[in-house]
Amino acid sequence: MKEIRAYIQPFMLGRVAQALMEIEHFPGMSVSDCEGFGRETRGAAQDFMPFIAKKRLEIFAADHQVEAIVATIMREAHSGRHGDGKVYVVEVKEGGRISSGERGAELA
Repeated sequence: MKEIRAYIQPFMLGRVAQALMEIEHFPGMSVSDCEGFGRETRGAAQDFMPFIAKKRLEIFAADHQVEAIVATIMREAHSGRHGDGKVYVVEVKEGGRISSGERGAELA
């Protein structure tokens, strides 16, 4: 199982979510507001705003689903401008479902 964590422009959330829901057996996701900054410059120092609003997507998926999910996020969140976002994939050793007590490596 993998965790896919993506940081995208807030205005891209609707199209990204719609495209993800079209993936067969998409496991669902959590979305939260976050702020951050990267390496790009934004003009004069007096105009510098260090934190830019983003949406953070967290998706736990079976290994065989990862490529389709990442490719969908990359395609749908792309505007061609700086600040489009980032996608990370991390190995998850185990997960647990609180309601049932079920635990396992493939609990997406």
